[in-house]
Amino acid sequence: MWWREHSIGRRRLAQLATAVALASLSAGCFEPLYGTHPSAESETERDRLAGVDVVRIPAQHGSPTERLAVELRNAVQYDLNGGSGAQAPTHRLEISVSGSQMTVTIDPASGRPSAQIGGVVANYKLIEIATGKVVVTDTTIAHVDYDIPGVEQRFAKQRAQRDAEDRATEMAADAIRNRLASYFVAGT
Repeated sequence: MWWREHSIGRRRLAQLATAVALASLSAGCFEPLYGTHPSAESETERDRLAGVDVVRIPAQHGSPTERLAVELRNAVQYDLNGGSGAQAPTHRLEISVSGSQMTVTIDPASGRPSAQIGGVVANYKLIEIATGKVVVTDTTIAHVDYDIPGVEQRFAKQRAQRDAEDRATEMAADAIRNRLASYFVAGT
């Protein structure tokens, strides 16, 4: 039976060689969206995104919306330029944010919600600083669900709600970054 084991080893080696050959043929087809390309003479998308100045998001002081506004601004600023702020801003990003809560399931015994959906709605516009022209206006909505443990755990609802809002702001920040990258790549 040694001849079967030997032919199985050759077959696997041939399959591996074929897979490596196919992978090497398609390796040059992919270009990173945010990375630098050695043959690119113009500025990269990363440089364009780094030129966006994210202004402070207006919210009432001490309100839950203020926490969302700070979280969203920090997330967007980190996604665009690593959190360092725009060095030589070419565009200004203005965002307004609001939160939403929806009850999905109610516990019949206590009458309290046991599952909710938290969300973030962000309206934003990208303004070209040189001309003052609004080049992008859009809205992003991010919804995440969370469970509320029983009545014995008093602060678990607040922590679950805050974690859900944090996830929603990250999703909204990613959507904003992707939309702005789309504008800088395609101009639409």
